[in-house]
This record gives sequence, C-alpha cells and structure tokens, in this order.
Amino acid sequence: MRTIKIFSLLLLMTAVSIAQTKWELDKSHSKVGFSVSHLVITDVDGLFKDYSGSITTNGDDFSTAKIDFTINTASISTENEGRDKHLRSDDFFNAEKFPQMTFKSKSMKKVNDKNYKLVGDLTIRDVTKQVELDVRFNGMVKDPWGNTKAGFKISGEINRFDYNLKWNNTVETGGLVVGKEVTLKIDLQLKKS
Repeated sequence: MRTIKIFSLLLLMTAVSIAQTKWELDKSHSKVGFSVSHLVITDVDGLFKDYSGSITTNGDDFSTAKIDFTINTASISTENEGRDKHLRSDDFFNAEKFPQMTFKSKSMKKVNDKNYKLVGDLTIRDVTKQVELDVRFNGMVKDPWGNTKAGFKISGEINRFDYNLKWNNTVETGGLVVGKEVTLKIDLQLKKS
C-alpha cells in the first residue's frame, strides 16, 4: 500500500513538473514580415498586420512547443496601396476566396541553447506544404510589470509558386519582376499566461 502511495505521489509530481504553459502573442512587440526581390535588383519588404496564434509548451521547454498560427491575407501591407491591392488579387493571395493562411507545427528541435529548427505545415490558397524554419531564441525576461516574456526571431524561405501565388511577368533579361523565393522575417514576443 505504501508503495502505491509513493508511486502515485511521483506520478503527481511528474504531472505538475510538465504542466502545460500557454503563451500569448504580444502583438505590439511582434511582426510577421517577408521580403521578395523586385526586378532582380532590389528587395521589397512587407508585413501582415492581422494574425493570431496559439502556443503551448511543457513548462518552459520550447522544444515541446505546439504552434497554431493564422494570418489574414487581406492584411498584407507593403506601404503601397496599388501593390497591396494586386497582392490581394487572384494573381497572388486571392484574399477574398482564401482569407487565411495557416501554420501548424509538427516539431521544434533544439539545435543549441539559442537555436531551433521548426517544422510544420504551411497552408496558402488551400495548398499545404511542409516547411522548415530557423528559430533563434533571444531569451526570456521579466518585464517591469511582472510578466514573463520570451522573444524569438524566425526566418525561412518558401517558393511562392508552390502555393499558386502565380503572377509571373519577366524583365527583358528574363528575370522575374517579382522573385520566386520569398524570405520570411518574423519577430515574436510571447507573454506567459
């Protein structure tokens, strides 16, 4: 009987030690951006202003992170209304028909103290492809109001044609007006719930 009690206590202690932690996005200190080449000679940067996410970990172990992320495609902004209207059209995101793109994590493997490899399914225009992203963990701090915050920089590259972002004009030399590869540039600040 005593053995059963001790075993039960150990199970309870284990359950407590791996309790799930929920993290909220601090959107005032986060950004979901991208960069793509234009006319082969320069890059255009843009942002998605409307997004939401659900992140849970076992304790503070981010290698156990489960991430669901949703971006409203109509919120794209490159600080040029005419270009943004084109990006929302069927040549690119078709924001009316496909209002959201999503990311659902599959794994987050720790590479070293500061870096992780995040693998998950990215869905754009109903096309789902597995992607691998580089995640840099910038640390965890207590802010002046007592909140625990964690910061991450996420980067990666996708081929926009894989997701039917299909506009394909070329310049005289044969290069694409808008590049094929899109670089993801994401900064996230999370608050422990």
